[in-house]
Amino acid sequence: MQQAFYWSFSLYFVSCYLLQLTWLNHHLDKIWPYVDEAASELIRENVEPILEQYRPAVLASLKFSKLTLGTVAPQFTGVSMVDGDVGEIIMELELQWDGNPSIIIDIETRVGVKLPIQVKNIGFTGVFRIIFKPLVDELPCFGAVLYSLRQKKNLDFTLKVIGGEITSIPGISDAIEGMIRDAIEDSITWPVRKIVPILPGDYSDLELKPVGTLEVKLIEAKELTNKDFIGKSDPFAELYIRPLRDRTKTSKTINNQVNPIWNEHFDFVVEDVSTQHLTVKVYDDEGIQASEFIGCAQIALKDLEPGKVKDVWLKLVKDLEIQRDTKNRGQVHLELLYCPFGMESAFLNPFNPDFRLTTLEKALKQGSVVDHENVAKSVGQRKKDVIVRGVLSVTVISAEDLPAVDLMGKSDPYVVLTMKKSEQKNKTRVLNDTLNPVWNQTFDFVVEDALHDLLMLEVYDHDTFGKDKMGRCIMTLTRAILEGEFTDTFPLDDSPTGKLTLHIKWTPQPITRD
Repeated sequence: MQQAFYWSFSLYFVSCYLLQLTWLNHHLDKIWPYVDEAASELIRENVEPILEQYRPAVLASLKFSKLTLGTVAPQFTGVSMVDGDVGEIIMELELQWDGNPSIIIDIETRVGVKLPIQVKNIGFTGVFRIIFKPLVDELPCFGAVLYSLRQKKNLDFTLKVIGGEITSIPGISDAIEGMIRDAIEDSITWPVRKIVPILPGDYSDLELKPVGTLEVKLIEAKELTNKDFIGKSDPFAELYIRPLRDRTKTSKTINNQVNPIWNEHFDFVVEDVSTQHLTVKVYDDEGIQASEFIGCAQIALKDLEPGKVKDVWLKLVKDLEIQRDTKNRGQVHLELLYCPFGMESAFLNPFNPDFRLTTLEKALKQGSVVDHENVAKSVGQRKKDVIVRGVLSVTVISAEDLPAVDLMGKSDPYVVLTMKKSEQKNKTRVLNDTLNPVWNQTFDFVVEDALHDLLMLEVYDHDTFGKDKMGRCIMTLTRAILEGEFTDTFPLDDSPTGKLTLHIKWTPQPITRD
């Protein structure tokens, strides 16, 4: 009954609000000069430290020398209700602002150059989420208001050096634009939320808290765009869920390679699995010069099944928001495992095989104040020390639709199996004149560090004077550790149709720590 009353109240409020959007926007125009004066000082005090947190390495310092929001007020263009938990009301407001602010940021570069940068022609459209929580029995019927930028539909602005062109200094424009976008993305975008107490009380339980961890294996990439005129690109990757500097993970650089194999593990703190994404950006390392962007990709965490490994190839694009790019920039190969807190005992997490709660989860369950980032780093370091040993049995059953390499339209295929870290190798027998070979051969590998090794299977065509590569597939051992035994068919890279069918069995040995 109480919840029904609150919903009736909120629906009545929204109905009135919809009817009076025009009225509200009209009066917002009237009071905007006063809002501008108050908000400008508030923004200066709160935003300057945020920008400092995201300050790119090329800059030594930055601060506002002038900040006013201009004469054009934002306009509310829509409102909707969102289903939430019992004890809360969620409303989403769409706002549009084509502003004419006067914003000047004084910056100083690492080489001592001082520049006044003007931010002009701001165009913004977004959806703000407003949460009234907790619901109470006294007016105004809620204890606090939480607000967050639920969706950034559009953000455009122009940067200009006062008295000059910003493009005359290479890298500065991109660095500042990236800083502004990252600051908005992470400081106010959902699931980050700001809490405004309305009634006296402790609302610390409404603050953003981690809900689990994401284990990521950056395995490899293929067909990356070559950015170098001489030789090949030197690719590395950046991965993040939230683009904070200390939460962004960077891979090693693989020199002179457009088909790099990284085989690196990273872990991330997850705060809202329903809305967050893992983002991967691949660059070409240019040494002392700024790295060249190759492409980026993204996967929604809601697409992951808790406790189950997901193996994915993600196509790289130029822009995640405006995907009009038809150029082939390559693909990146990832293995993902989402582990919610409180569910580890329901499945085997190979990175925490003894099922003990991490320090971070213990602190959260006890309500302790904890530095999430430092604890997460400590947990990540301990995971690197976990050693999983065992025997991997690989049965190469068959292949199908292999490419014809011989002049007569056939091939003489065989498979080379390699454990990348230990460099153990085996190979099947050669089968003549077939594109659909059946081997049914089993090979055993003694694996000393299964979490950090890779199984590589390369299919070749045997020839008297050499060999032709027909395709390959690379896999981690995580699925074998989790499932113990499985049979599956895997597509071959570098082959439009070729597939390889394998039976994998894992026999573990006792797990120890160094």
